[in-house]
Amino acid sequence: MLAKLVAEIPPGLYYEPKWDGFRAIVVRDGGEIEILSRNGKPMARYFPDLVAAFATLPERCVVDGEIVVIAASGRLDFFALQQRVHPAASRVDRLAAETPATFIAFDLPDLPRPFRERRAALEAMAWSPPLHLTPVTRDEGVAREWFERFEGAGLDGVIAKDGDLPYLPGKRAMLKIKHQRTLDCVVAGYRLHKTADDAIGSLLLGLYDDGGGRSWAGAFGGLVPIGATASFALARRRDLLTELAPLRIERAQHPWGEAMHAERDGNRWNPARERKFVALSPERVMEVRYDHMDGGFLRHPATFVRWRPDRDAESCDFGQLEQPVALDVRAALRAAP
Repeated sequence: MLAKLVAEIPPGLYYEPKWDGFRAIVVRDGGEIEILSRNGKPMARYFPDLVAAFATLPERCVVDGEIVVIAASGRLDFFALQQRVHPAASRVDRLAAETPATFIAFDLPDLPRPFRERRAALEAMAWSPPLHLTPVTRDEGVAREWFERFEGAGLDGVIAKDGDLPYLPGKRAMLKIKHQRTLDCVVAGYRLHKTADDAIGSLLLGLYDDGGGRSWAGAFGGLVPIGATASFALARRRDLLTELAPLRIERAQHPWGEAMHAERDGNRWNPARERKFVALSPERVMEVRYDHMDGGFLRHPATFVRWRPDRDAESCDFGQLEQPVALDVRAALRAAP
C-alpha cells in the first residue's frame, strides 16, 4: 500500500512518523524467512542480522515496515543503509556487524481487517531490538509535533492512515506529509542524457561553504556538491544544452576539477560516475524545491522552480538551510501520544 503526497496534516486519522529507509515486506513461513523490497526483489542476503531477528516473529506472518540504519550520532543514516546492498558476501557480513540494521514495523498486509484492527494485532506481538513497532497517535497536535521534532533525527515527515481501510496493495491509500523547502544553489555542471546525446540528463548543484566545519569543502574549492536536479521535459533538456554551452569550461579551471577522484567525507560524491561530469563556470543560480538533506546532500533529486538572475553565485551557501534541532532517533521510536 502506497502513500499520496499532501500539503497539510489531515484531521481525524491515525498518524505515524515517516521513516527514511528501505520499505520492506517480511514473510515468515515456519523456518523460511523472506525480505522483499517494494518492487518484490529479495533482500534477505543483504541483511543477515535482521533475518536472525525475524526468527522471533510468529511462525506465519507477513509484516510491512522499513529497514533503517541508525548512525552513532543517533540519526538515521541512509547512505550507510545503501552500502548494505553489496554483492560480496564478505562485505555483507562485515557491514552487518559494523552498521547493523533496524526494522520498524507498521502494518500486517495479509490480515483482512481495517487498519485499527491490524494495528491492535501488531501491538499484541512481541517487539525487541533490532525490531521495533512504529509509534502511532490519533492526536493531530502530537502528529504536528512529531513532524517538526523528528526531522532532527533524520525522519522526513508524517504518514496518515484511515483506521477503517483494509490493506490495499498498490493503491495510494495512505497520505504522506513531507518537509518541502526551497533553496538557491549554483549550477556547477551537468551530465548528458543517458539516451539522448543532444540533451542534458541532470544539472549538478553546489553551495559555497559557510565555515560550518565541513572537512571536505576544501577539496571542492569551497563549492560543495549537494546533488542534482533532473525535472525537465526532453525538449527543455535539449534547449538547456545549447543555453549552457557558453558556460562550459575545462575541468582544470573548475573548483571540482581536482576532486573527481576525491572522497566527500563518507562519500556520496562518486568519482566513477562523475567522469561524465561536464564542467560549467559556476555563475548561474537556480531555485529548487527539496524535501530533505542528509549530511549536506539532497536525499532526492531537487525540483526546478526558477532561475535566479538576481542572485550572485557566491551568496549561495549553507547558511540558507534550516537546521533542525538534533534528536536521537531512539527518542522517536519511544514516542507515545
